[in-house]
Amino acid sequence: TIVANSRKYSNATFEEIAHLVREIVSLAETCCAEGADPSCYDAGSSALSAKSCGDSSPFPSHPGTAGCCAQEGLEQKLCLAALRHPPQQLPRYLQPSNQELCQAFQKDPKDFADRFLHEYSSSYGQAPLPVLLGSTTTFLSMVSTCCISPAPTACFLKEKLESKTLSLLTLMSNRVCSRFAAYGKDKVTVSYLASLAQKMPGASFEDLFPLAEDAAEVFSQCCDSVDEDCMPKKLSEHTAKACGALGPRDKRFATCCQGKNLVQNYFCISALPPAPAPTLPAAPKPTDGQLCGEEGARQAKRYLFELARRHTTIPDAVLGKLYDASEKARGECCSAKDPSTCLDSKRLRMGEELPPFLEKADQLCGQYARLNFLDFKKRLQESLARTMAEASPELLGQLVEQRADFASTCCPQNSPPLYCADKV
Repeated sequence: TIVANSRKYSNATFEEIAHLVREIVSLAETCCAEGADPSCYDAGSSALSAKSCGDSSPFPSHPGTAGCCAQEGLEQKLCLAALRHPPQQLPRYLQPSNQELCQAFQKDPKDFADRFLHEYSSSYGQAPLPVLLGSTTTFLSMVSTCCISPAPTACFLKEKLESKTLSLLTLMSNRVCSRFAAYGKDKVTVSYLASLAQKMPGASFEDLFPLAEDAAEVFSQCCDSVDEDCMPKKLSEHTAKACGALGPRDKRFATCCQGKNLVQNYFCISALPPAPAPTLPAAPKPTDGQLCGEEGARQAKRYLFELARRHTTIPDAVLGKLYDASEKARGECCSAKDPSTCLDSKRLRMGEELPPFLEKADQLCGQYARLNFLDFKKRLQESLARTMAEASPELLGQLVEQRADFASTCCPQNSPPLYCADKV
């Protein structure tokens, strides 16, 4: 219950979650007991809803609470149950040192466990519930074993090695499911396709598109699943397909695919930096007939794939904005009286604005990938000072910090999608 509610209300304090959990557990203890009154749950959950709607409710606050409380009966309860905070953009849980863990655990084992469950689950709240439960249970078991061990350091090392796959699965599934929740199945397919195209720009659309579709299908089946095996099993099957298709054709993929542990192989592939962009002619633009035909959606994806392999360091959030713009244009123009005139005007604007925009994004993230952070900031300072000679030192300093913050958060492959879409 702590894990489920910390995922749901990721911005709540530990105290707010603790209040809610106590009420839910008490309701279960009372109403699930043998011989409990049949109306027990209905009455108890109504009392819980009334408490949530009270002026001094101790439960997690949510801007939608007032709207739910304006309703009555079952509608009110269902409305309150459906409330959830948006997930945390960047996981904030930092694991303390082994010594600090043991000090906190020995001081109050139950409080330590409850607080850890809350912090970890609110940070990795997009990971599927069974993955999160497995990961937190394993961690607490490690702490309780190693903190009473005669050789704690060796114990922690051994336990961490044994649970490495589960830790990686939690991290990776939180990332992919965050992206799936933000993008939906269609756009997550494009995001995955672009990422593969940037890592392996020599591959064709026909090679990569089926893998992107397969990955999106895995996420759609497993991100909300309560089946323990869904994510590890289907992600491993997907990795085997990717290794079979791409391993023989690319040395870096082949190296990632050598291991026997498919979850670790998937982590390796997802962490591959983009490859240098090959010299290719300008990306072929789809015709009006192609964009508005039966295969229109596929043609829009193919064009984005072509852009991604020509600009391998452009971040996911920028490509995502371009895909949104192309889908909006297709929606507006393909149903218009004169689709060609409508599409031509959009193309004209894109033709003027797109190349310099892509160039800037490619340059910023390319430099970020090549240089260490201090050299990157120095280069940024120099180029901004040249292009904005009139700017005050304060303004220049602000712009350098702003762009450096964008680059460090949003240029890497696994950047947080909604946060970076705002930053673009």
